[in-house]
Amino acid sequence: MTHLTTHILDATTGTPAVGVAVALTHLDGAEIDAATTDADGRLSLGPDRLDDGDYALTFATGAYFRANDVISFHPVVTVAFTVDGEAHLHVPLLLSPFAYSTYRGS
Repeated sequence: MTHLTTHILDATTGTPAVGVAVALTHLDGAEIDAATTDADGRLSLGPDRLDDGDYALTFATGAYFRANDVISFHPVVTVAFTVDGEAHLHVPLLLSPFAYSTYRGS
């Protein structure tokens, strides 16, 4: 069972990505939770604990860049991941208008 957090940084400005809509779903598409990043580009999603299984985080990156008058390539970024007994899972996203990077954080 896992608690899930994420943090989005805008690599073009070197600042947190504020107000990005993020959805947590089962890999089959059933939505579990949705929220937007805070002033530090962070948020916690889902219930206190996620059962083991496959999930996805979908970040509304196109809307974020449009709101900041920046042309971008990816309308959304979806990161699929597996929960397997971890107590906490952190999925950070480093974002730019034409690329992104993610990893399993701590």
